[in-house]
Amino acid sequence: MAKVELAPMRSWDDFFPGSERFAKPDLRDLPKWNNRVVSNLLYYQTNYLAVAVVVFLIVGFMNPLGMFTGAAVVVSVFLGSVWVGDNKAVIKNFKKENPTLFVFLVMLISYLLMSLFGGVMVFLMGIKLPLLLIFAHASLRLRNMKNKLENKMESAGLKKTPMGIILEALGQQEENLSKIQEFLENKLKE
Repeated sequence: MAKVELAPMRSWDDFFPGSERFAKPDLRDLPKWNNRVVSNLLYYQTNYLAVAVVVFLIVGFMNPLGMFTGAAVVVSVFLGSVWVGDNKAVIKNFKKENPTLFVFLVMLISYLLMSLFGGVMVFLMGIKLPLLLIFAHASLRLRNMKNKLENKMESAGLKKTPMGIILEALGQQEENLSKIQEFLENKLKE
């Protein structure tokens, strides 16, 4: 197993090259759109982390208590969903069959809990705004060859990154891993 390493920060020209490298995703082909998002999340993960930290800090300085409450709820729901997804067969199967819906439900539950504790707007601005910006970029940014190569290395287990671990915990890479594993097993049998 490869050790966990932080992906390099991509240059501004690569991260935001201009309108020719952005395109609206095909909403009728959800697996292809999901693949684009996952690929971009893996490739630009350090850039996304920097964007999230900057927005988080700006909003956090404006309302620190609301930001702390929001972060605590999101982390708790995320860790709870990962634990339940790994230890309860029904949830594990649901996560495997509907990974996008599972992530949406985790976000919905965190929102509902935040509304109980208050500070929903701080939470939305500080945590959801960076997520929305990241999701928009990952959905609209077309992949390049370096992006595809890095993702193949991550999927094959040659490289392990923090975003890869998070996506794996959310069930977003299981399909890719099983396809690569089947391919490698078939090649070993030949």
